[in-house]
Amino acid sequence: MAATFLVCHGAWSAGWAWKKMHPPMQAAGHRLATPSYTGLGERAHLANPSIDLDTHIEDILNVIKYEDLRDIVLLGHSYGGMVATGVADRARDRVARLIYIDAFVPRDGQSLLDLNAPARERMRELARAGDGYRVPPNPTPPDTPPADLAWLTERRVDMPIKCFETKLELSCEPTMPRSYIYATRITPADTFGPFAARAKTEPGWRYYEIDASHSPNVTAPEALMKLLEKIVST
Repeated sequence: MAATFLVCHGAWSAGWAWKKMHPPMQAAGHRLATPSYTGLGERAHLANPSIDLDTHIEDILNVIKYEDLRDIVLLGHSYGGMVATGVADRARDRVARLIYIDAFVPRDGQSLLDLNAPARERMRELARAGDGYRVPPNPTPPDTPPADLAWLTERRVDMPIKCFETKLELSCEPTMPRSYIYATRITPADTFGPFAARAKTEPGWRYYEIDASHSPNVTAPEALMKLLEKIVST
């Protein structure tokens, strides 16, 4: 059955990073929407110190509203898990399924820096050392092919730190079907291991693994497509 996939992309990234996923999605008969958040990607010229997590949640909610999207399979990658959780809370009647891809999974009142405390001071120091409100990109995984590394490096931009500091406000835990895809080629910090463990043990989740590093949409698109097809067909 054809599905509408809506991406909440990761930090420093944008809709362009999902370029490799469009052909397999189209071949499978699905629709893939990959909007970019304010201040990133083709919207980088809109960057300003007021941008925060709520801005990016509103970006996606407006795509849902103006594109009249329904029965959405919402994908949250990395930081996009913060965005997707907020979107799913505020557009419950439009989101049929929520899939986290190596992503943060916040509860009510949590920020990304609450969930990644070891990075908190480093992120703030990087912002202070730069333009005062943005953080430069994290390194890409070491197994990223050279061509992809060049492509990513040319396009990634600094990220407003308020997006990491904003505490998410939820009316309640999401109730739609939720799945977690854990990228097993982890970095030493294993930032997303705790969320994978939660999905494996907490009721209401389906748990999957992918033999890929943090951004399978870039380094393993075929494997990611196969897994997404499996999730939406069962």
